[in-house]
Amino acid sequence: MFNGRYDNAYFGLGYAVGSDWMQRYEGPPPSDSGYYVLAQIEPQNPVLDPSMGHILIAAQDLFFSLTPVRSASELISYYRQHLGAEYRVERDPIKVRIANRDFVRLDYLSVVAGLHWHVLATEIRCHVVQFVFTGTSPKSMERLVEGMKTMIQPTVSPPVCLKDFATPDTVLEREEPVFSQLRFNPVAVRIVIDQEGRVKNIHFLSAFPEQAKNISDALLQWRFKPYLLNGQPVEVETGLLFGRTARPSAVALQ
Repeated sequence: MFNGRYDNAYFGLGYAVGSDWMQRYEGPPPSDSGYYVLAQIEPQNPVLDPSMGHILIAAQDLFFSLTPVRSASELISYYRQHLGAEYRVERDPIKVRIANRDFVRLDYLSVVAGLHWHVLATEIRCHVVQFVFTGTSPKSMERLVEGMKTMIQPTVSPPVCLKDFATPDTVLEREEPVFSQLRFNPVAVRIVIDQEGRVKNIHFLSAFPEQAKNISDALLQWRFKPYLLNGQPVEVETGLLFGRTARPSAVALQ
């Protein structure tokens, strides 16, 4: 990213928007509830054609979301139900098929601001990936939606995504992280477990450096019962929450 296209290796997506566009800002780190701003894409010269609008690509981690949702459909329905009074729905949530992938679409507008939003959401690796098109011209945004038909899809199957996979029944060996400083922030971690049950990848949503190091050192010593799919061991991606939390929906391994 970027020469007229957005590519994301983790999600396996490639989306060409054309040379008239640029990524002005890089997304910030994720929130501790797993919301990522992946890209904010704008016209190279918005003064020449202000109707081109803007593109936001974001992802919500379904392992750690504060919103009580489990799918793209539920997330978009939640957005629909919580739109402010100043917005008007132009198209209720509907399932659409784009580039051999299922999306949920919601269109709404603000009459006062003169802006339209087209939101398309799909599920990848236990995230809801959202493409949000904002602008004054529905026709311009519809052309961008049409451009999604050429989106590149993953060529390699990702790990099987299982929420709360780490339980006393599946964890065969474990080492507890040891901290020299007492902190009270919850530490959300996504891990990939290989076919032999060992942790091969660790990703922190938010953590202090010492927490990340100590938790990583401990997790690399964990051993899981291999997960079988159709009788064959496969890689698994799951989430863990360390430390204190005020979120009752988040589950930590005891």
